[in-house]
Amino acid sequence: AIAITEQPVSVSVPVGYSFVLRCRAQGCTSLQYQWFCQYQSDCRLIPGATNQDLPIIAEQTQLYTCRVNDLHRNAVFSDWVKVEVHQCVARGLPPQLWRGEPVIVLNPSEQWVEVGQPLQLQCAAMGVPAPRYQWYRNGNLLEQQKRKKLWITHTKVSDSGTYLCCASNSHGEHWTTAVDVHIGGGEVILPPAEHLQLFHLVFVSATGKIALLVGNNRYQHHPNLMAPVRDVFELSHLLERLGFQVVSLLD
Repeated sequence: AIAITEQPVSVSVPVGYSFVLRCRAQGCTSLQYQWFCQYQSDCRLIPGATNQDLPIIAEQTQLYTCRVNDLHRNAVFSDWVKVEVHQCVARGLPPQLWRGEPVIVLNPSEQWVEVGQPLQLQCAAMGVPAPRYQWYRNGNLLEQQKRKKLWITHTKVSDSGTYLCCASNSHGEHWTTAVDVHIGGGEVILPPAEHLQLFHLVFVSATGKIALLVGNNRYQHHPNLMAPVRDVFELSHLLERLGFQVVSLLD
């Protein structure tokens, strides 16, 4: 006879951040609330946490749930939610001005992987509610990659490309930096300096049409654009079909 009408939501916040977990329920009699937390394998009742709202000052990553019971000893539990706590605050983020929009705190890094070996890319973002994640390769959505960690067990040459991840919640979205993943098949993999020399050699001697596309997503005095990275990739494919050699740069 008890129905939870508002579930608590997971958050990802900096250490020391103050916020409130909320739970609301309806029943035929008056209701009582009790919050619990779990750290590693230890689940315990939180003394005095008997209100609908649970004030928290973020100290460490934990799980929380709320038990709701009525006078007839009926009881239900809310969803378990995760309070993820980041020990370092992102540079340039004044905590008093933050309203819960996604903020990237960990960007993926460039990877050099042999064919058949595993690939792991990782990112992290703060947000209230906790951000959702979506990975892209060369501007194309990777349907199955919706976690902070992108994992490919056995890489193929076709897994090479430029990867980036979008973190989003109800307040907006933020993109990680784009990184290149190089999948080698036994051939010599050129280091970045030699890549630059080869790039210069190819394009100086080219006689065809060349297009330079720059996608900027980081502005100091202007809101971020909706999807400049995706736009660059889509324009790249269009111009290549029209016979252009395309150079794409991000930020």
